Amino acid sequence: MIKDPFARLGLDREVLTVSQLNGRARVLLEDVFTNIWVEGEISNLARPASGHVYFTLKDSGAQVRCALFRQNAARVRQALKDGLAVKVRGKVSLFEGRGDYQMILDTVEPAGDGALRLAFDALKEKLSAEGLFSADRKVPLPAHPQRIGIISSPTGAVIRDIISVFRRRAPHIRLTLIPTAVQGRDATAQIVRALQRADAAGFDALILARGGGSLEDLWCFNEEPVARAVAACVTPIVSAVGHETDVSIADFVADIRAPTPSAAAELLAPDSSDLVRRLDSLKRRLVMRIQDRLARDRLRLESMTRRLRHPGERLRQQAQRLDDLDMRMRRALEKQLNQRAERLARLDGRLAAQHPGRTLALLRQRLDSFAERLPRAMKEQLKSRRQQLHTQVQTLQVVSPLATLGRGYSILLDERGQAIRSAAQTQPGQRLKARLGEGELEVRVEDNHLTPVTLSLLD
Repeated sequence: MIKDPFARLGLDREVLTVSQLNGRARVLLEDVFTNIWVEGEISNLARPASGHVYFTLKDSGAQVRCALFRQNAARVRQALKDGLAVKVRGKVSLFEGRGDYQMILDTVEPAGDGALRLAFDALKEKLSAEGLFSADRKVPLPAHPQRIGIISSPTGAVIRDIISVFRRRAPHIRLTLIPTAVQGRDATAQIVRALQRADAAGFDALILARGGGSLEDLWCFNEEPVARAVAACVTPIVSAVGHETDVSIADFVADIRAPTPSAAAELLAPDSSDLVRRLDSLKRRLVMRIQDRLARDRLRLESMTRRLRHPGERLRQQAQRLDDLDMRMRRALEKQLNQRAERLARLDGRLAAQHPGRTLALLRQRLDSFAERLPRAMKEQLKSRRQQLHTQVQTLQVVSPLATLGRGYSILLDERGQAIRSAAQTQPGQRLKARLGEGELEVRVEDNHLTPVTLSLLD
């Protein structure tokens, strides 16, 4: 590393290259801002294939580029996204290639209320993936509960509101309070123990209740141990945490969510006056049903008495019916056998028509016919070709020079075998070959009558 890279700048006129300038600026920034925390909002988030994460950290007045390399990005638990408020830790540096001022990060944490909301979303996604929110695992509430356990704080308006609803609507239901803290450091563990005790006590249903508050006040109902304790309860459970607009993880896991504790009590407390009216209505309907049933049974008994006959007559009727069924079965069987025989005959005929022996016989007949026609065709072809050859031979003899030689003519050929067509092609004394109709002669040119010739007397 360069030691004191700026010591000479004020002493003499040192000219730096751009690379040297950016390098010294990077060293200065990294030496001064080595391990700092900065808070802001993420924007322009990018995740290239390398696994590194790049984004811009901004506030209302400025922004700075940030780089989170792969090994540090793997340690970040929350999902990073644009608009998320975070606190980051790292060193200030300079990307020398472009001269960009940036932060090299090693830690990213959510900031402020966003941390709780992010943890809420992460746990909700995790439990949903495990199926804890599935409708298939939720248990219906009992229609007429007798014993109900209330898991809440023994102080405050919540328990009084629940008791007031049950006194007004269903005073016969027995209520039992399982006290627990609903806010603070120890609330999570106490709620889990209260749920386990209540589930083991054999109640018909449970109410998990708390009044309204901020997200931090209600946070114990968003803890994973509480959610899993609610999911583990065999007893049907109603979650009534906070006001109507408040939503907790316990609400999603419970068998049913009530917007308020009073609404949870009304779900489990049927109105006693309605039950009395319904009971009277059911009583009247039951009496009418019994009377109608007795009247119908009386009429049926009288009808059966009139229709009652001696067993022997019934046996004779059954025997006659048996004979009739036997004859019908025989006729049906005979008809079916005839149909099957006809179908078999048709199939046998089709099979015989398509038997390979018949096909082979037809092919054998065609082969015999071809064998008989082939010699005749060959003879006719040979006769035609012989006659054609004879005609062509006669034609050839007519135009052949040999025929001309046969009539007494001859052809003179020079020493190269070329035909002599003009006297100008010869020289006196030149030896030629005369081809006759039969045989050849050696001749010599005495005079071609073109030039004077003096012949040796000795030749």
